[in-house]
Amino acid sequence: MSEKKVSFGWAFKEYIWPRKKIVSIGLVLIIIKSLSGLAMPYVLKVLVDDVFTDGNLDYLYFLIYVLAGALLIQGLTSFALTRLLSVEAQHLISLLRAKVQKKLLKLPINFFDNNKSGALVSRVMSDVEGVRNLVGTGLVQLIGGSLTAILALIWLIEINGFMTMVILIPVAVFAVVMLKAFGYIRPIFKNRGKINAEVTGRLTETLNGVRVIKGFNAEEQESKIFERGVERLYKNVKKSLTATAIITSSSTFLIGLATAGIMGIGGYYVIENTMTQGEFFQFISLLALLVAPIVQMSNIGSQLSEAMAGLDRTQELMNMPEEDNPEVRTVHLDAIKGDMIFQDVQFSYEESKEVLHGISFEAPAGSVTALVGSSGSGKSTIAGLVATFLNPSNGLVTLDGTDLSTVNLSSFRSQLGVVLQDDFLYEGTIRENILFPRPNASEEELLAAVKSAYVNEFTDRFEDGLDTVIGERGVKLSGGQRQRISIARALLADPRIIILDEATSNLDTESESFIQKSLNILMENRTTFVIAHRLSTIQQADQILVIEDGKIEERGKHDELIAAKGRYHDLFTYQSRI
Repeated sequence: MSEKKVSFGWAFKEYIWPRKKIVSIGLVLIIIKSLSGLAMPYVLKVLVDDVFTDGNLDYLYFLIYVLAGALLIQGLTSFALTRLLSVEAQHLISLLRAKVQKKLLKLPINFFDNNKSGALVSRVMSDVEGVRNLVGTGLVQLIGGSLTAILALIWLIEINGFMTMVILIPVAVFAVVMLKAFGYIRPIFKNRGKINAEVTGRLTETLNGVRVIKGFNAEEQESKIFERGVERLYKNVKKSLTATAIITSSSTFLIGLATAGIMGIGGYYVIENTMTQGEFFQFISLLALLVAPIVQMSNIGSQLSEAMAGLDRTQELMNMPEEDNPEVRTVHLDAIKGDMIFQDVQFSYEESKEVLHGISFEAPAGSVTALVGSSGSGKSTIAGLVATFLNPSNGLVTLDGTDLSTVNLSSFRSQLGVVLQDDFLYEGTIRENILFPRPNASEEELLAAVKSAYVNEFTDRFEDGLDTVIGERGVKLSGGQRQRISIARALLADPRIIILDEATSNLDTESESFIQKSLNILMENRTTFVIAHRLSTIQQADQILVIEDGKIEERGKHDELIAAKGRYHDLFTYQSRI
């Protein structure tokens, strides 16, 4: 089965068939519009052969009424078509965008690691727009145009079969050219979606990192990269425009050739009195009705090709396996204690490139486990396994005796809290960001989290307090203030397991003091995993795991590891000197 058939069948099943009532009404309207369009050839023949010859004014007025009525019907049906189908198409686009975004959020973390956020935005916002040409007026106009062309063809054969055959030869040639061109265009449109996503992705990254770009005086460099991207996009568009120009120019030439032939043959028949002047004008009028939909079909065909290319990419995304596979993750957790065990865990991001080698340890409920070691040693990978962002290649990670790889992610993550070094904050108010995990939390619960995380220490100085707008990613706040908001958010979520990833690094002494106090409150009676470069912050941890090259090199409490004078001792001594 060809890619086109698979894609159109999927598109028909997904988008057209569920809206068969609206599309059917659209088809009825387009049929009425097509039939009313045939009034002109009828009126033209009668006008030339009867009214002009006999000078019958009453008949002339009747014909004017018939023509005006047909034009009114065409106008009303066109309005109804646009109002009905175009609005439904826009509604479908909004639903589809929401569906794609929902699917995106269900994909594994490694998918996002391998795709730019801007490119994914393009897939949500741009790829689905082509569906308007399926459910909107595009497909219906294609069907309506085909019907008009068929009716006009039957009438043309009735008037003069030979002249009709003369028309069909260039029309058939044009149809072949058009099909070839559409086959050439569709991959171009599909590739355009990819290029557009890449360019959009780079632009998004540039705007998000504008401070770094300006700080390194790299504006010119970024502009050149963007220029290369838009140049690729231009070349892709140029290819499609070339194919479209071939279709347009060939249609103009071949149809003009047919018209010239008809004028010659038809003129001969009129002079020989084998065709009336009315029939000749009627034939030309019907020829216009035959040709116009064919030309229109070439334009709509281009739109449908673009639509199918975008929907191909949407289909690819919608068919990707979800992170929370219901066939595998069948265990739904209720309240958890928080006992976590790693049993000979191995992990690889790529085949033959193992990152973790036989990691085994226990983290009892309510305990604090600190992970220390060099950059790239595997600390964040272990944290990713705890958070179920990753799954072991071999070995087992259990929670309260249950294999985490079999647990429903929603039931687990509702009891998980994460605080990162550069935690994510939405553009909005401080209140909205803290309420993020529990939008329906009471004011008392919110204020308790605010107080426990010492957020009120700085919000009390703000004119709008918790309703202060913090800007994109919290740019209007200091690093310490952002961290305290993140901790308040985690406190409000009230998780049983906490992951703290470099939560106190790169902060001034005062901010660290406040954050350490709030972290102590957050970690109380919760199973906690701490990744820390600043070793002074983890001296009270129940166990410290020194990770090097994907293995646990040392384990124990702070005093035990200092006494052992191994890797931890070296790291701690080095930091103390600094």
